[in-house]
Amino acid sequence: MSDAIVRVEVQEHIALVTLDRPPVNALNRAMRDAVIEAFDAVAERDDIRVAVLTGAGRTFCAGADLKDRPDPGRTGAFSAHNRVTRETGNAIRECAKPVIAAINGAALGAGLGLMAACDIFLASENAVFGMPEIDVGLAGGGAMLNTLFGRSTMRMMMYTGERLTAAELYRRGIIEACTAPEDLLPEAMRLAARIAGKSPLAIRYAKNSANMVELMPQRDAYRFEQDFTVALSRTEDAKEARMAFIEKRQPVFKGR
Repeated sequence: MSDAIVRVEVQEHIALVTLDRPPVNALNRAMRDAVIEAFDAVAERDDIRVAVLTGAGRTFCAGADLKDRPDPGRTGAFSAHNRVTRETGNAIRECAKPVIAAINGAALGAGLGLMAACDIFLASENAVFGMPEIDVGLAGGGAMLNTLFGRSTMRMMMYTGERLTAAELYRRGIIEACTAPEDLLPEAMRLAARIAGKSPLAIRYAKNSANMVELMPQRDAYRFEQDFTVALSRTEDAKEARMAFIEKRQPVFKGR
């Protein structure tokens, strides 16, 4: 639907997921529900192998909509709000398909959390990143910042609300590209096309592996990945990849 606050367009096995709630794509309950629904669908659809997440307009996501805060006088309101807030990021992080963040403008607070839940980060040169919760009398975002920045930078951003530019994140090796605004989406789609050209079954295993090994000691993580390698080696896609390499042709994957 053209008036959807989260739009999903699919072409060539790539899902382009666009946040579209003017003026700044702030997250309210309806938008969080729509993000969860969109990425649950991406995870299950066989015609999708990779997703690109971006924002409409000049802002990626300015964070949580402060007009949509839970009523502190209603029992259970904050628990329900916090639950759906967690699951918004989890729907992206746990999506069976890789998700590329194409950050087209400000990614603040919960918007930076959405980015952190993605697998690969690209941004336009006009993008800025920050956790401004402290500026509205709140404290949070450390769990997201901790996946992106070192100890000192994470605390500096939490305590001050400082915003960093895309150029700074690129210099630090946190994002893969810092492009002109008009080049961002084409660059993200080119990367998505490279991923979409791989075995969809292997990509599913790779996404699962990438998520899990972050949580495991190196010895256990390597053993975990070896089990995946054994399982994949017995698939039709693996045999096709080997034959295509030997025959010097493009593989034709069937996802099994």
